[in-house]
Amino acid sequence: MADSSPSLSEPGAAPAKVAVLLATKNGAAFLDEQLRSLAGQTWPAIDVWASDDGSTDATVAILSQWRERWSRGAFTLLDGPRAGFAENFRFLLACDAGNADYVAFCDQDDLWEREKLSRAIGWMRSQDAAVPLLFCSRTYTVTERGDVVGMSPLFRRKPSFRNALVQSLAGGNTMVMNRPASRLLARAARRSPFVSHDWLAYQIVTGAGGVVRYCKEPLVRYRQHGGNVVGANTSMEARLARLKLLLDGRFKRWTDANLASLGCNRDLLTPDALAALDEFAEARQGNMLGAMARLRRSGVYRQTLQGTLGLWGAALFRLL
Repeated sequence: MADSSPSLSEPGAAPAKVAVLLATKNGAAFLDEQLRSLAGQTWPAIDVWASDDGSTDATVAILSQWRERWSRGAFTLLDGPRAGFAENFRFLLACDAGNADYVAFCDQDDLWEREKLSRAIGWMRSQDAAVPLLFCSRTYTVTERGDVVGMSPLFRRKPSFRNALVQSLAGGNTMVMNRPASRLLARAARRSPFVSHDWLAYQIVTGAGGVVRYCKEPLVRYRQHGGNVVGANTSMEARLARLKLLLDGRFKRWTDANLASLGCNRDLLTPDALAALDEFAEARQGNMLGAMARLRRSGVYRQTLQGTLGLWGAALFRLL
């Protein structure tokens, strides 16, 4: 069932504020189009927090031009840490986005469907506002020119911490969260680096007992081009590339980094999440039979049967 869009504001009240965290580096080719899609959102109150990570093209000039004419709210332009996209988003998260009611991640080269923010906020307004909430969705895959050529995989299993331990459910470019979730992530980001902001968001929100809504309808047009830091995973070529990451130890290093980050944030996690985390961490140690038994007890899973079988194979060959 489609999510319903909310009214833009209550009578006589200012609409809730959304802070869009935009990380940029040498994105001049597509940045203006992305910002136009933000300006075209049906949700009216949008602050932009842009952190540029040392661009050498016209990116900063484009951001400066938009800052002068932005009419939806504040437009803050920051000098990023210049240490890669994950650290740039970590820097933005740690800023705590001016205590916005909602926070959304934004890449520099995508296109947002007009109802993206309204759909996300509509769902969050139907939930308990005290609970950490994270909305995410599928994406359209588009060419450099913006032509739709496909969609991201449709995941059907329930979002949970046990899934988040071994898989990032959706792209950060689709994610919107409420204030309890963004404050949790700000705390976590100040304590430790992480592999990627979207994976951290999924882990921390579910691990803290929050709720994740995975929308099956694409709300972002994810542009594929030669400069993508992380590309779509729908083609056979992309899947083979990810298999190579598993075989050369990259996934194991990502898991090491994720467990280290979660270890710095144990106080944010529920007892159930801690139990799963500890079983999973122990499953990566010791003899093979003991490791496989602990992996089963941990309950971790990926969204597809193929992915879960691959996970068990990785554990068997000590690639997890």
